[in-house]
Amino acid sequence: MLGTSGIQYDMKIPMVEIFQTVEGEGTRAGFPTTFVRVFNCNLRCTWCDTKYSYAPYKPEFTATIGEIVEQVKRFPNKHICLTGGEPLIHGERSLMLLKALAEIDYIEDIHIETNGAINISEVCRFRESHPNFKKKIRFILDYKLPSSGEMKKMILENFDYSQDNDEVKFVISDSNDFEVATRILKKLYKKGTVLFSPVWETMPPDKLVNLVLSNQLVNVKVSLQLHKIIWDPNKRGV
Repeated sequence: MLGTSGIQYDMKIPMVEIFQTVEGEGTRAGFPTTFVRVFNCNLRCTWCDTKYSYAPYKPEFTATIGEIVEQVKRFPNKHICLTGGEPLIHGERSLMLLKALAEIDYIEDIHIETNGAINISEVCRFRESHPNFKKKIRFILDYKLPSSGEMKKMILENFDYSQDNDEVKFVISDSNDFEVATRILKKLYKKGTVLFSPVWETMPPDKLVNLVLSNQLVNVKVSLQLHKIIWDPNKRGV
């Protein structure tokens, strides 16, 4: 089935869950948000807290893009978090889903939590060529650091596409991660809000705050995972 704007609503995508909660981190933390969690990921970060979103686990369900849109429309939230796994891993299907979500008239913000190992250029071209969607679509580019075990897979070109309304996130597990993140910022950062987020189990938030202050990183926002404060850190669907 082809929509009026060229969207193929019958394309199927393996899914994990669709639910509403408050955004847990970043610049929209605390806002009521609809989460759309896609199945599968091309990375295996050591500290990943959503291992159920990729193999050897299985998708919770498979849905057409039209069915996903209908589920999203059950919620009144103006914000969507498109996440995973890795939400852009399905290529054309991922882009088609993004287009369909952007067509929902009351949605004002779609933030894509992408892992830094997927080239975002095609999505950025779509964003730039559609003025009506440009202000809706944002990236949270999660640059992986040494403790993740996946830093070698980062696509440095992605920094070139960042805009002011995007976010660049560094998940900090230890002091070495912090030092590497600081060097990356000086070398590659161009635009967007910079987030330093502590790994829940290994980096006490007060230690991260002290590191940010002592290094005078005045443009860095310390971002805690609010959902792990409100609920049990292992609870799903929140």
